[in-house]
Amino acid sequence: MTSKKQRRSQEIKGKKKKKSTKVLYLSIILGAIFMLLVLFFVILFNAVFPPVDTASLKKEKRIAIIYFSDQQERFLMPEKRYVIKEEDTARQAEVIVKALLEGSKEGLVNTFPAGVTLNDVDVDNSGTALVNFNENLTQLHPGGSTAEMATIYSLTNSLTENVEGLKRVKILVEGRELSSIKGHISTRKAFRPDPELIVKAKEGES
Repeated sequence: MTSKKQRRSQEIKGKKKKKSTKVLYLSIILGAIFMLLVLFFVILFNAVFPPVDTASLKKEKRIAIIYFSDQQERFLMPEKRYVIKEEDTARQAEVIVKALLEGSKEGLVNTFPAGVTLNDVDVDNSGTALVNFNENLTQLHPGGSTAEMATIYSLTNSLTENVEGLKRVKILVEGRELSSIKGHISTRKAFRPDPELIVKAKEGES
């Protein structure tokens, strides 16, 4: 038989063991909560302050003239935009197309529907830019001869004016030649710029 003193000692040891176990569990729980809070605030911080592309910041920028449409979609109107300067012709063309797809910053009418993205641009030896869009160009385009013309020539004039050596622009969708964007203007050929469609900025405007 255990003595009263021994039982008392065992009870004390048992209580200490239970207390140690509780402290251990509590520490694990608090540690897990702390890690979750840290993770939450890291995600929140990255969402509010996205990482800066330092490589892009180091690249030289230049002014480009990007063409959008007037309200009636009859003429093209110029908008100045700062874009990254690329030495490679095809990469510079991609920069210009992406600026066009971003849409006007000055309230002009966008000539490409939201959702259209650029897959890539190739430039052949004749100075023709083969501009390859995703399928949303044909699926989301509103159609109509004036809207199609605005799309075609905002692209063509923006590229040929801002990328040295480009003379013509051919539109592709998912790497394939199109008969037309929406059935009104043939896109089987490459387009040359049409300066007659451009409304010149008023003298004194920036």
